[in-house]
Amino acid sequence: MSSAAANMKKKSAVTPRKTMRGHTGRVRGVAHLPDAQRIITCSFDGSLRLWDLESGAQIGDEWRDEGGEEAVWTMALSPNGKTIASGSEDGTVRLWDVETGKVVVKWEGHTDLVTSVCWSPNGERVVSGGWDGTARVWDVKSEEPVKGLNPIKTGHEHVYAVSYSPEAIMIATGGYNENGIKIWDAKTGKLLSMIKLDRAVWSLAWTSDEKKLIAGLDGSIRIFDTATWQQIADLEGHTRPVYSITLFQNDRLLASTSWDKTARLWNLDTNLQVGLPLQHDEKYVECAAFSADGKLLSTGCDDENVYVWDVQAILRTAGLEDLLSIPDANATRRPAPRQVPLSFFDNVQDSGPSSTTRRLHPDPSPHRRRRTFALSWGSPPRALLARLPQLFRSSQPNAGDSVELQQRPGPSASSRRSPPVVDVPALDDKKALYTARRPERASDKAKRIKNPKWWARVVLFLCCVSLSTDDSH
Repeated sequence: MSSAAANMKKKSAVTPRKTMRGHTGRVRGVAHLPDAQRIITCSFDGSLRLWDLESGAQIGDEWRDEGGEEAVWTMALSPNGKTIASGSEDGTVRLWDVETGKVVVKWEGHTDLVTSVCWSPNGERVVSGGWDGTARVWDVKSEEPVKGLNPIKTGHEHVYAVSYSPEAIMIATGGYNENGIKIWDAKTGKLLSMIKLDRAVWSLAWTSDEKKLIAGLDGSIRIFDTATWQQIADLEGHTRPVYSITLFQNDRLLASTSWDKTARLWNLDTNLQVGLPLQHDEKYVECAAFSADGKLLSTGCDDENVYVWDVQAILRTAGLEDLLSIPDANATRRPAPRQVPLSFFDNVQDSGPSSTTRRLHPDPSPHRRRRTFALSWGSPPRALLARLPQLFRSSQPNAGDSVELQQRPGPSASSRRSPPVVDVPALDDKKALYTARRPERASDKAKRIKNPKWWARVVLFLCCVSLSTDDSH
């Protein structure tokens, strides 16, 4: 390669924005804390460490369990961000308090090193997988192993990955020997399904809607439809085992790390790689984690360092910054129902013995309810009739208010006779949507005349009452 070509390659390479140095062994796990200011790592040196994202400096002393010098192979942050679960070479699973850096629970049961840990979505359980070929489930509150799920004998010679489904209905395991993925009932430990593959499975991740399961294998990433367990995509690029995969919360952006010395970003809208591989100098890349907003990716490496990458800049260069967008949870909020104004019936009097003004509302007495429909108005009901348009006047949104379009779910077996519904895509806030009224057919007009709207009947009724009242005088 010419020197010019070498310089061009060097300039085109993506470089990390921050490097954390301090571990004395392979960095095997990393997690971003919810405060967006710190990350936690674990290492073969037997420690966990807390780092400042801005400065790259270690915060406080390293975390170690008393007498624990064994390599830490894996770790996972709890859903509430307050506890770390870790798995060690001695077969133990530990829970660490994030604020104190101390072990609060220690579980023993695996007979070989623990390679993977995963929290249930509600944070009440932890599942672990080990080289002993088993998966084990632990109850966080009782601090005890869960009966019937400890152990789950997977059939793998070594379990490399365990993962709870987003609804905590299933547990997926992957490993070596009896290559493939096995799906287990998370409550009973019963084998539900198996995906047979021609190579070992190193890592697993579910999409948040539980419709897809993603697996890192030797040299590829495969995506499976959980309704059929059939493969629907194969992401090619890595040349060695894909040791870890991590999904951004919107399920559109995936990061993977491999023993080919790279980390890679993937656009799951197209299943194509985004930008250049994130090169790590001559060392395996063991783990990765997104920040909460997806703008940063931290990777742990065999060179004992942690690297922080600017994902937002990479996506901006590729013109794919929208891959960080997060759907608005309030986008489908329904408008408030129209209500009758409280003052609508003010000053309406009946002809009862009392001259006190009464507001019309349901009367518990059937006798009095019947009398309500034969009211003799103290004054003509023109004032009441004049207020009727208030009920039907279309309300206009205030300036700056957004107008939300509601989409109805598709037809189900129980609603096949319902009229068709046209789904309208969401529009930009600054755009307005106008729809033309469908031309009225003769049959529609006849039906409208024959079956008038309810409010038309109300008006007719009130007019009749008015006439009746005038005649009685």
